Amino acid sequence: MHEPVNVTPARAPASSGLSPLLWLLVPVAILAMAIVWLFQANPLQGFNNGAPPVENLTIERTILDHNGLRLLVRAGGSDPMVIAQVQVDDAYWEFQKDPQGPIARGDTTWISLPFPWVLGETHKVNFVTNTGATFEHEIAVAVPTPIATSGSLWSQAILGAFVGILPVAIGLMCYPALRGAGPGTMTFLLAMTVGLLAFLLVDTVVEALEFAEKSAPIFQGSVMVVLVAITSFLVLMGIGRRHGTPTGLALATYIALGIGLHNFGEGLAIGAAFTAGAAGLGTFLVLGFTLHNITEGIGIAAPMLKKSPTLASFAGLALLAGSPAVAGIWVGSLAYAPQWTAIALAIGAGAIAQVIVEISALIARPQNQGITALLSPSAFGGLAAGTAFMYTTAMLVKL
Repeated sequence: MHEPVNVTPARAPASSGLSPLLWLLVPVAILAMAIVWLFQANPLQGFNNGAPPVENLTIERTILDHNGLRLLVRAGGSDPMVIAQVQVDDAYWEFQKDPQGPIARGDTTWISLPFPWVLGETHKVNFVTNTGATFEHEIAVAVPTPIATSGSLWSQAILGAFVGILPVAIGLMCYPALRGAGPGTMTFLLAMTVGLLAFLLVDTVVEALEFAEKSAPIFQGSVMVVLVAITSFLVLMGIGRRHGTPTGLALATYIALGIGLHNFGEGLAIGAAFTAGAAGLGTFLVLGFTLHNITEGIGIAAPMLKKSPTLASFAGLALLAGSPAVAGIWVGSLAYAPQWTAIALAIGAGAIAQVIVEISALIARPQNQGITALLSPSAFGGLAAGTAFMYTTAMLVKL
């Protein structure tokens, strides 16, 4: 017989006396030395074949007033950019820059020209850099840029309330008529909410990506939209699940928040479009926005049909979902920039996605059937009805 052999575990190598923080400083120091060497030795100089640097110019805001044109431009590219000449309608004009000097990568500057623009006309502005690169910007319809006055802000507030707060409040008024709904009707209404939110999610993402394309390349528009939307979704999921899965008034609040963030982004786009003269505001367009948003109020009310919320709760939900449209129109008409609209819409997309997950979980919970509950006749009918209504009414507001 063999004697048992005692196996002693191998000892981990003795740690040196250096702390983890000091070990972390070693790679940081090596990286710093490599960067210093890169700038001092300039090994890339050998690759310079005399070609001009890559340049990019994004026009973020255009202001038309009695003094002429003012344009906010953002520079991109590998080197600071120098704007040498500015053309308007193929004629060169003197211009002023604020601040002066070359425009560093990612920085902005205001370009002012004493150009006598013509109301309702189309004007083309062409920027020429010192390297000969040209960047064109079109003013589709020349109209004076609104300034913040009590009268203009009040008019915009009325418009925002009409297309944002009023339709949501009308939808919430359906609450008493829906309270006696049976299980099948409840499933239909909740699924209809998922359908309308699914339409809003797709619509919001598409709009966010469109605005991201108009923003400066330095913001990496499409990547920015995806990252912001995912972050918004995860943050709201974490907040919403702190005390379990939200139901009732809590879930209705999250629905109103998601719709409100979407309406803020829509308001930014509306305010910017009207300021730039890109859209004429007509009664039919306002009516289309109103009809489009009524279903959102019904969707907010659906999770509360088995509860008895106070009148103040209804008022708060209507304001949460609708009033961001007012703020959006104000900001969009006075301080528009495409990247901020894209970010606002991306946050709204993440919030809407979070609500879709929570409502879907609420539909599946009573039947304990998981995703198959969403394929029942009442649920499938609600999904189709919500999506179809939103799609149909969206035709009224697309120019």
